[in-house]
Amino acid sequence: MNSFDMEQLRSFVTAVESGSLTAAAPLRCLSQSALSEQLRKLEQRANQILLIRSKSGVVPTVAGEKLLPHARQLLALADAAWRDLQGVSLSGEICLGITDYCRPADMVNLLAGFGRHYPHLRLRTLMGKSSDIENAWQHGEIDLAIVMRIPGIHPATSYPREVLLMREAMMWVGNLPAVANEPVPLALLPEGCSLHRLACQTLKQHQRPYFIRHITSGVRGLQTALVAGLGIGCLNQSAVPTGLHNVEAMNLPSLPQAEFILLQGPDDDSSKAKTCAAFSEILKSTLSGRMT
Repeated sequence: MNSFDMEQLRSFVTAVESGSLTAAAPLRCLSQSALSEQLRKLEQRANQILLIRSKSGVVPTVAGEKLLPHARQLLALADAAWRDLQGVSLSGEICLGITDYCRPADMVNLLAGFGRHYPHLRLRTLMGKSSDIENAWQHGEIDLAIVMRIPGIHPATSYPREVLLMREAMMWVGNLPAVANEPVPLALLPEGCSLHRLACQTLKQHQRPYFIRHITSGVRGLQTALVAGLGIGCLNQSAVPTGLHNVEAMNLPSLPQAEFILLQGPDDDSSKAKTCAAFSEILKSTLSGRMT
């Protein structure tokens, strides 16, 4: 059968738009090898080389440029068909709250993609601490929310309208020489931050001496402090920037996985609820790497 796999097409479009396989892989929630395999199979199906790969990234070949508008149209039609079957037109306004730990390097591209693909949808975003985002969602101040929870740090809360989007490894990272038996110099966000509590609680439980060397505000500030070598911190995998490495040589205790939860919109027959439900499916597809 002469047809294309939609997931392979989505990976192809993402690779072209992001400019590299390294940047595209987390956007598709795939390893780089899995993404490369999808693109290899797509090229086999097309019987054409679609991407020129180099150290600086990827660019489409002549055949890739020819396929690109068709791929975008097919993906848009697939999304439109799903919405039409659900009786939903993606228009109006949605307020989305997002924890600033959720793929911070990718979020600008993700939001820009939403703007291109759904031009009739007005999207307002609020980024910040999970506790603030969750509280705003509970009080009806935002329609949808993506929050981070860490087992053992956050209470075992569950809402009827929540769904698990993804799990990510937590890791100790830094840019300091590894010293196995010295007190751990921590770089952290303020005391109310869940990762601040996680770092201190984990080290206390394992009787590992530590001291707080640097306090900063915001995830971007923490990333900068860690890259600058101002201390050791813990981050979820997608929030680890270039220039940081896992400090395995320090033999620090293992950390639990972080869970990213989607808190969904109202459950009724209103047009707003239908729009929120449709956009929830798009978020689940985008952030879990699955197709709608």
